[in-house]
Amino acid sequence: MILTLTAVMGSAPVKVKADSEEKPYLSLGADLKSEEKARVFDLLGIDPDELDDYQLVAVTNKDEHKYLDNYLNPSLIGSRALSSVLIEKRGEGEGIRVTTKNISYCTEGMYENALTTAGITDAEVIVAGPSKISGTAALVGAMTAYEKMTGEEIGETEKDTATNELVLTGQLAEEIGDSEKAEQFIAMLKEFIADHENPSDEEMEKAVEEGEKKFGFSLTEEQKEEILDLMKKISRLDLDVGQLKQQAREIYEKISSMEIDHKGLFEKVKSWLQEILDFFGK
Repeated sequence: MILTLTAVMGSAPVKVKADSEEKPYLSLGADLKSEEKARVFDLLGIDPDELDDYQLVAVTNKDEHKYLDNYLNPSLIGSRALSSVLIEKRGEGEGIRVTTKNISYCTEGMYENALTTAGITDAEVIVAGPSKISGTAALVGAMTAYEKMTGEEIGETEKDTATNELVLTGQLAEEIGDSEKAEQFIAMLKEFIADHENPSDEEMEKAVEEGEKKFGFSLTEEQKEEILDLMKKISRLDLDVGQLKQQAREIYEKISSMEIDHKGLFEKVKSWLQEILDFFGK
């Protein structure tokens, strides 16, 4: 299949073209009004007269609450499913790439991190809202569409852990006032887990403490406990270690271009990881 994406500045749409051999999957919020749906189509670059070129999946508000209620106040999720996701399988080894439109809370890196945790690999994902929305519920649509597209079922544990991660990363970003640092921090902890088989509580606690020092923020005891709980969940998943490392590396390299320190964020990250490995004698 060929999928052409053109990302441009501002509010211009991302253009998508599908050939006839296989169709990309479009997950639409079930509660979109007609004018909202038209706005989403415009942002995704989809001609509503050509919907036969796409496999359609509807995500309901009930679906959203099923996964999000454990981590967010139900009132924050609301009563309408609005997030929409376009997803296309990429070539083997190409990784996950996310573009967002009208998403104010979840960043592209947060989605990429969480989708990797869900076991999703090699996918082009575009998340859009009819107006500025948090986008937290879009993860549910992305996982649902991926299952339909590949025929591969994502386990309930993986879905729950990915949702936990997305919400926790977003909350951390708000609390420290820096989305990029939150993405990096979680990505590095996941790479640490990938480098350790069955890490102990002490090892994970040390990794979190070292991460605080490197990024220059302090976590509350409650935050540390939530992050450690997430790390334990991730460590129990049967994930592709190479995919975890690749996705973390892409996040480091993408964000490093924004850093004032021209020594390069990726090198600092690798140095941090080596310090932890040295600490535990590996």
